Amino acid sequence: MPDSLTANPPAGPQAVPTPAGTPPGRLRRAPEHFLSPAQIAQVQAGRRDFLAASFASAVSVPALLAAASAHAAAPAAAPTAAPAAAPAMPAGGGDPAILDKQPHATGLGQPVAATGYGQPSKWEANLQRRESPGLTRVPQASVSFAPLQGLFGIITPNGLHFERHHQGWWDIDPSQHRLMVMGLVRQPKVFTMDDLMRLPSVSRMHFIECGANTGMEWGNVAVPTVQYTHGMLSCCEYTGVPLSVLLDLCGIDRKRARFVLAEGADGSGMTRTIALERALDDVIVAWGMNGEMLRPENGYPLRLVVPGVQGVSWVKYLRRIEVGDQPFDTKDEVLHYVDLMPDGMQRQYSSIQECKSVITTPSGGQQLLGQGFYNVSGLAWSGRGRIRRVDVSFDGGRNWQTARLEGRPMTKCLTRFNIDWVWKGGPAILQSRAIDDTGYVQPKINQLRAVRGTRSIYHNNAIQSWKVAESGEVSNVQVY
Repeated sequence: MPDSLTANPPAGPQAVPTPAGTPPGRLRRAPEHFLSPAQIAQVQAGRRDFLAASFASAVSVPALLAAASAHAAAPAAAPTAAPAAAPAMPAGGGDPAILDKQPHATGLGQPVAATGYGQPSKWEANLQRRESPGLTRVPQASVSFAPLQGLFGIITPNGLHFERHHQGWWDIDPSQHRLMVMGLVRQPKVFTMDDLMRLPSVSRMHFIECGANTGMEWGNVAVPTVQYTHGMLSCCEYTGVPLSVLLDLCGIDRKRARFVLAEGADGSGMTRTIALERALDDVIVAWGMNGEMLRPENGYPLRLVVPGVQGVSWVKYLRRIEVGDQPFDTKDEVLHYVDLMPDGMQRQYSSIQECKSVITTPSGGQQLLGQGFYNVSGLAWSGRGRIRRVDVSFDGGRNWQTARLEGRPMTKCLTRFNIDWVWKGGPAILQSRAIDDTGYVQPKINQLRAVRGTRSIYHNNAIQSWKVAESGEVSNVQVY
């Protein structure tokens, strides 16, 4: 069956062949803001119901195919003209941007080290992390979303890493910061930053995803762009000392110890229980991110890195590790960050971020400017291991083609995928479906809702659908 969820890979990647002479398509970027000032005021005043009414959209696959058939039967239209075309050539021919000397070729540029810390080009100023207004009562307990639609590869630049705070961020003096290790250990210790940074360190690349990423989409379409549907996701190279090294230095009681508690130094009192088996496996007490010290927004000077687990367990401003023989049942794991099930029960300790993927280009808010060849690109990840395969559909899940995985997939890390597509001007629904090395297959939204209902917040890893209209406009839809 073409839409069956099989984990058996086909013979090889099935890229759409590009016909000779097919022009490359062009893409208009997504708008940076999806709410007007008046709408933002409504959200901040407590009105959120209009969001669902504004963006709700559900599409059935038969309706999609009917639209495609009608488009195919209609008389051939002239190729879509691309707005904002290149300037017309002068009568004599030739492009003045090539033929004429430009200002940057006729004088001296900026001096070396004009800024002590390099900054992005002014032409890229619109690429920013953005807050979704109205999510919380105060901005100190809110979220900023990474602009996935404008990023390349798998690394998130430090200045675009998403944020989630419970009490705002702090810039802590590292000379005054301490980490205490206590509990079921032979010798409790207090470490300074200098103490920690003298220990043997490791550097590994991992993704971090908030458990509430894509949470607004549980009930229906809520937001229009990939920055807001999936932007609580980032991927960096983290540097620090393995937690296992610190526990060994303190003489952990391996007969009685079963769990560790991580506590942050900010006013939210963030505390999380982590199973000892995981703590001894790949958890890092990290001070570095992408080759430099952590940013204050991301936990400077010290945070926990817990690969594959929801971001709330990656405790920022880490100040204490306590070893115990049972779960600590703190407020952020028994009252918050729990999954409301259809029968009214709440599921606790559901920390793993399951296999997931999303197409970032083209995606909601963008527009295809003319028919032709497009490189469809996206990201895939799994909290249980490596990405083994990503399939892409252009007809709402009826048929699937295997995408190219860029580079060698790493465990608990983002993987970039690409696939060729020739858009002929008809309606389409783009989807991606990831499969990890455990054989787990990313589910459809109706499959996930059959088990989890529609009133949850966390761990929505359903297949994302982007609808391409005949105008080339791309919008967020849900396919049932």
